[in-house]
Amino acid sequence: MGFEAPTLVQAQAIPVILSGRHVLVNAATGTGKTIAYLAPIIHHLQGKQPRIQRSDGTFALVLVPTRELCMQVYEILQKLLHRFHWIVPGYIMGGENRSKEKARLRKGISILVATPGRLLDHLKNTSSFLQTNMHWIIFDEADMILELGFGKEIEEILDQLGSRPNQFAGKESAVSCNSEPKRQNLLLSATLNEKVNHLAKLSLENPVMIGLDDKKIQPALSSEDFESLGFDVNDELEQPDKLMSSSIADFRVPSQLVQRYVKVPCGSRLVVLLSILKHLFESGPSQKIVVFFSTCDAVDFHYSLLSEFKLSPNTQPEEELRPLFIRSKTFRLHGNMKQEDRRTTFQAFKTEKLALLLCTDVIARGVDIPKVRFIIQYDSPGEATEYVHRVGRTARLGERGEALLFLQPVEMDYLKDLEKHGESLTEYPLLKVLDSFPSYDQKRHVKKFLTLDLHPWVLSLQKALESFVVAQPSMKKLAKDAFCSWVRAYTAHRGELKRIFMVKKLHLGHVAKSFALKEQPSLVGKSFQNQQRKRKREEKQKGLSRSKKRKFVGKNMNK
Repeated sequence: MGFEAPTLVQAQAIPVILSGRHVLVNAATGTGKTIAYLAPIIHHLQGKQPRIQRSDGTFALVLVPTRELCMQVYEILQKLLHRFHWIVPGYIMGGENRSKEKARLRKGISILVATPGRLLDHLKNTSSFLQTNMHWIIFDEADMILELGFGKEIEEILDQLGSRPNQFAGKESAVSCNSEPKRQNLLLSATLNEKVNHLAKLSLENPVMIGLDDKKIQPALSSEDFESLGFDVNDELEQPDKLMSSSIADFRVPSQLVQRYVKVPCGSRLVVLLSILKHLFESGPSQKIVVFFSTCDAVDFHYSLLSEFKLSPNTQPEEELRPLFIRSKTFRLHGNMKQEDRRTTFQAFKTEKLALLLCTDVIARGVDIPKVRFIIQYDSPGEATEYVHRVGRTARLGERGEALLFLQPVEMDYLKDLEKHGESLTEYPLLKVLDSFPSYDQKRHVKKFLTLDLHPWVLSLQKALESFVVAQPSMKKLAKDAFCSWVRAYTAHRGELKRIFMVKKLHLGHVAKSFALKEQPSLVGKSFQNQQRKRKREEKQKGLSRSKKRKFVGKNMNK
């Protein structure tokens, strides 16, 4: 599988997990955390005598936040279990056929990978789902599970499985008769925050901390424990109830990752994105690039644009013979796509050598895509935790990688917010890239310009993009939808970030320009406002009809 020696987190975690202790692992994304918890579990299961059977039910449960991560963990499991055919891996997740999952659970799945919502559904409604032999519960990418709003589901799952710390005592006495190991819970995350802290308290009993700075945690371990795990016993350690003493989340980014930002006026964003992509694909023989957007509509618009847009010198023959502006295979991935399309796209992008993936945050956490060289965060990631997870799709397992963050001039304070969490970014040499392109509308000569949006290449490409979009009604509609959803997403920033990402600071005309729209935003906005008003009217009418119904039923009951 490409591991000649264990990574640091594997070397630290595997012996502790083998010992049966509850574990909280905090390590940079892409450091092999999945192997760190799967290998010890498989080691225990393959050594059981007599051999385990499908009819014994589920021994280990791995909870993950997204469908893509669910499939990835399942694929790693299949590789690890190649020689242990009697240990059966399986998965259940939203979007799949529920009755087929039920049939697989009835036959028996030894190690089950699941998303929280679908797991809870089966725990409540699938009586043939056998969990009496379950010894391991793993929360992978725990912070994202909670960020996606699965907090209540996780508490219900823990209750259903009897896996809270105050429930362990009874469990231990019950299993001791059969000389089976007690329940062991593992929690893994690339970032730590108060929500993860809360989940750790709910699910872990006297846990061992792996990969944590001793200044940020206060573990409950003896000096002997620390010596056996390679910790310095001279460090000052206390044992209060809290798992983390820091209110600021702990962030870990691979050391070999090159992090940059590019400062772009709002109206020139689209041109700059396309120019950078063209430059990257033409400068390297095999490039894999992932671009993150804030909304599904934005992904759909940019995907259609990049799949169809052509730009060549005027001397070129007919339009259909011209090459695409970005010459690479382009894929898209977001939560509104059908499950089968998501799976096909994900697998196809993984196998390509030269490819571009446009996506939302559905693959921002834990997903391992080989050989991704460049991450572009075109839309701001929000909290610093989201930034860390997005850039974690590159520079995995020691390989080099680069990340580029797009910022508008009014958003530059976001860099200070990242600096608070130890992430410093350098500026990307944008002018050098723009100067490398010929301007098709003018003779090639150096021309002075005051701002970036007056650069000859930026002007000519913007003009070509606007002409392309206005000529195609379907493309224009995609652009308008993307504009509206982008503005909605921009207003949704929370907490401290609200003062950085303020809609009031934006020029909506320039925002429209960034979607290659010529119309004034008032026209685009009008259609959006009309849709909003229509929806409110419909909701109001539904509410009135419901209240009339209730009154009518009430009168009849009184009679």
